[in-house]
Amino acid sequence: MIGQLKGRVDSTQEGGCIFDVNGVGYLLACSRKTLDALAGRDGVQRVLVETHLRQDAITLYGFADAAEREAFRALIEVKTVGPQKALIVLSSLTPDGLARAIAGKERKRLAEVKGLGAATANRIVDEPAMQKWAVGRATPDADGEGALPATAPERGAEADAVSALVNLGWKQPQAVAAIARVAKRLGEDATLDALIRDGLKEMAR
Repeated sequence: MIGQLKGRVDSTQEGGCIFDVNGVGYLLACSRKTLDALAGRDGVQRVLVETHLRQDAITLYGFADAAEREAFRALIEVKTVGPQKALIVLSSLTPDGLARAIAGKERKRLAEVKGLGAATANRIVDEPAMQKWAVGRATPDADGEGALPATAPERGAEADAVSALVNLGWKQPQAVAAIARVAKRLGEDATLDALIRDGLKEMAR
């Protein structure tokens, strides 16, 4: 089984590239984001590889980093989401963006991925294994908002604010994430009312 390759991009094509390793060209299926990353680098580079064996074919999937390969592995475990649909998702969303969308149950955002569809988007969001993968893995957005925490605060204004959002009908993981981002933005002196107010705005985004 091939786990990684070191070489150069010989050529790119729709959905993949030819990766030259000492004169041997490996056909890799890749997301658009990985292709862009590879094209933007000079010299010898490393590509992580996921090898899939079938009776009639051997397919190599290439990834620019471990985070994308991990997201790919998680996605293909969802019923009806095969490798090609997983690459479609990862061509539109970074692993961190995907984690935030799943943890936040942003069904519309996933459904808007071209070629995915609402039914598959819902299946991804509702899959318990995907929720487990996503919660706690999201990293800061470009605007500096914080990562999704894995556990709820036990006491204080943040805990009360999370409880208030849950009582209003929001799921706890999303409420925890929203209040964590708001608390980071408002600072230690944030009041309960401010946390709840901005938390509701956060959830409505």
